[in-house]
Amino acid sequence: MVTVLYSPTFEKTIRKMKDGGTKERLKAQIKKIVRNPGIGKPMRYSRKQTREVYVPPFRLSYCYNRQKDILIFLALYQKDDQ
Repeated sequence: MVTVLYSPTFEKTIRKMKDGGTKERLKAQIKKIVRNPGIGKPMRYSRKQTREVYVPPFRLSYCYNRQKDILIFLALYQKDDQ
């Protein structure tokens, strides 16, 4: 079973979010990622070990460690803020 962790930045962003529809879409994507961590787009260069999934209008960044079976949700951001 995958161990799921959340970064403090990710938790803070979720707490601030007021739109209920976006939160529901985000929850659905998180459930999909927990079932299959390889679905996200692999990042390159300085973000090499991370993956990213698009949840309009945000991007959900996460990291999966296969050896330890740990899934860490890193950040939820808009493309302009990157």
